Amino acid sequence: MSSVSFFALPTKQLKSKLRPWIIAITLCVFVALVLVPAPEGLTDAGMNALAIFVLCLIFWVTNAIPLMITSMMAIILLPLLGVLDAKVAYGLFGNQAVFFILGAFILASAVMQSGLSNRIALKILHWFRHSHITLLLGVLLLPAGLSFVMSEHAVAAMMFPIVLEIARVLKLKEGSRYGLALILAMTWGSIIGGIGTFLGGARAVLAVGILEETTGQTISFLQWMFAALPTVIIMLGVAFLILWWMARHETYSVKDVAAHVQKESAALGKLTRREISIGTLMIVTILLWVFAGHSLGLANIALGAVVVAFIFKLLSWKQVENDVNWGIILMYGGAIALGFALDQSGAAAWLTEYILGNWVASAWGLVLLLSILAKVLTEGMSNTAVIALMMPIALALATLFNVDVVVATLALAIPSGLAFMLPISTPATAIAVSSKFVTTGDTLRTGAVLNIVSILVFALVALYYWPMIGLHI
Repeated sequence: MSSVSFFALPTKQLKSKLRPWIIAITLCVFVALVLVPAPEGLTDAGMNALAIFVLCLIFWVTNAIPLMITSMMAIILLPLLGVLDAKVAYGLFGNQAVFFILGAFILASAVMQSGLSNRIALKILHWFRHSHITLLLGVLLLPAGLSFVMSEHAVAAMMFPIVLEIARVLKLKEGSRYGLALILAMTWGSIIGGIGTFLGGARAVLAVGILEETTGQTISFLQWMFAALPTVIIMLGVAFLILWWMARHETYSVKDVAAHVQKESAALGKLTRREISIGTLMIVTILLWVFAGHSLGLANIALGAVVVAFIFKLLSWKQVENDVNWGIILMYGGAIALGFALDQSGAAAWLTEYILGNWVASAWGLVLLLSILAKVLTEGMSNTAVIALMMPIALALATLFNVDVVVATLALAIPSGLAFMLPISTPATAIAVSSKFVTTGDTLRTGAVLNIVSILVFALVALYYWPMIGLHI
């Protein structure tokens, strides 16, 4: 998850000077909204929920206060202002989506720390060693595949040193178009693959968690994957064409790269007992998520796999403490509680009817609006914050226009994971810009093209493919 926002200031000094003013002004706005009489059609509880929503919105966008602390504020304020009972507000923090994410993070830690992920990366690169074009394809597809089972951010962090080593072996210079294409391939593969399943980005599980708490409906692991897969496949094809066009005038012999990959693979030695055990555990866990996720519960399966990993000493708690982003867990608990409060208090329905409702004229228009809003917002703020803010509104709009809430959830959550332009929109892009081969200008130009294409691709998939799998607009 991105730790900075679109509105971040160019220097730390300026940001530090403005931060107290942002906090003070936000608190004044919050107090004013709490004290002002509720408008017609909105209850006092709804008005207070709206005030908390505005408070969180400003803090999430400006990052004046860390995202997870803002979420904790929401949990505190909901019972204090009479929006939700304290037991309900704090109980929502125990939503199964939060524990699914916790389990997924711990399992990803096991895969990375055992060295299994690095071994898989080297093996797949070995398969694509035949030419510089097939190598480029491999660097795109490898992180995409890994992001189906691991956080896209972790995949980008793992792949970055491997791709840099390839660039070093090829003796690529700063300004090399092939070097630019290699780094962007790693970045785009991580991002695109991250929308494929619940495991690539926690925003998916957060959206499903809010959906379930608000409406009682849910989206299965398999249903999500079927809905997102065509977008993933088409976008990977588009990305490869753009990367090939970028690097078409440069040719490199990959013989040295092939030798380097083979040497690194040999240095790893044979598969260890720990790697085999963790690989087996992950395969069984994913199969259970796919085929028994609805009956057993995604969170139960994830936590059960974690328990098995500790029983057989495949993990150490100290390792988990270092690898898991505990702040994300706090972020989701507060976001789910806020979404539930906006719905139950009537604030979300009021907001959509009097503001966003005027922008939508049909069910198809709603799907398109949600996807565009998700794309625009996620370039400027964390995609998890986008889900937290927009899900209650999306569900209220779906009810208003008689759209299936599952369709509305997918229309918001899938495009929110496809941010390609700004380093602040996703850590994968930030990692790319940290190399000497990629500048912010590069990501802006190429990302703008991918953003436009991704909206068109998503719209076509939603219009023509979704009805074939029972998702009717």
